[in-house]
Amino acid sequence: MIAVLERPTLVLNRNWQPVGVATVARALVKVWNETARIVDPDDYRLYDWDDWARMVPGSEEPFIQTQRHRLRVPEVLSLIHYDRVPVNSVTFSRRNIFKRDRYTCQYCGNQPGSEELTIDHVVPRSQGGVSSWENCVLACVDCNARKANKTPTQARMPLKKPPVKPRWRPVYSSMGVRVDSWARFLSEAYWNVELED
Repeated sequence: MIAVLERPTLVLNRNWQPVGVATVARALVKVWNETARIVDPDDYRLYDWDDWARMVPGSEEPFIQTQRHRLRVPEVLSLIHYDRVPVNSVTFSRRNIFKRDRYTCQYCGNQPGSEELTIDHVVPRSQGGVSSWENCVLACVDCNARKANKTPTQARMPLKKPPVKPRWRPVYSSMGVRVDSWARFLSEAYWNVELED
């Protein structure tokens, strides 16, 4: 169970385009500092700190217990001054390759668990292959040993899908929490991205 202050809050720019995800704790700091407003996803009203603090959470709604009262947990935030959409790319890393390939061997399709998966160079380094999004895939230990220092064609082991550099999206489900109210602000493409920036 994720702590309430660590839950994700969708961050929109002032044009209401998604630009990131913040923890509830960070979102509340932004509202307190008057750099953002909380968006009520039901009626799209904007709330500053004082207005939000006066609202009473529903019986099934997550809340933060303060010394004097309960504070609703914000799910969506709109920045007051920021109107750009960030241009970023997904960091090439072992962790993000695992996420891109969904912990699945790209040769046999098995999901043996992360301990039994390795990073394989599609074109082996011994044949001039480089470590890049387009040349690295997950392979189970058995497939990696069978492929050895060959290309998939040489080893007669076709890839399930070609490796590509994932497109960066400002929203990802790194915490395994899906906030249903975000659907009003995001296209379906955002839901399926699980990569870190």
